[in-house]
Amino acid sequence: METEGLRDFYTAHQPRLVGVVSLLTGSRAEAEDIVQEAFVRLVPRWEKVSRYDSPEAWVRLVAMRLAANRHRDGNRLTQLFHRLPAEHVPDHADGYAGDLEQALAGLPMPTRQVVVLHYVCDLSVAQVADTLGIAEGTVKSRLSRARDALSDSLLLRSDDHA
Repeated sequence: METEGLRDFYTAHQPRLVGVVSLLTGSRAEAEDIVQEAFVRLVPRWEKVSRYDSPEAWVRLVAMRLAANRHRDGNRLTQLFHRLPAEHVPDHADGYAGDLEQALAGLPMPTRQVVVLHYVCDLSVAQVADTLGIAEGTVKSRLSRARDALSDSLLLRSDDHA
């Protein structure tokens, strides 16, 4: 196996992938874990994936799926928190993640994935659709809803800071 090429690939792409995934998760530490797991899954497939037009796209897709799975599992945990008495529920307002990150966190994961792929990774609507295995119309409608939600959310937050 060509480990030198894999090391170079990791060094070149890991920071960008962590940045992208942190926008999905709202947590840099969680993003680092997810990206690390995606690279672990790449290792036995490196010979094949390294010949793809965009090996980074493969790792990004794996990382996005891992993030979506964690989000789904996290929602189950959140449901358990709602059963706890109020004094035992952590206050999310204690940590400030930034307006954009907080606004993105308010979007459903499928919508967040579309936004990050389109606006952060600069993929076209067709590329986003192909990456996620959904119709282009679905991408467009999710982007439209996301723009409305983010606009409202960010405007409300800017009013709070004024």
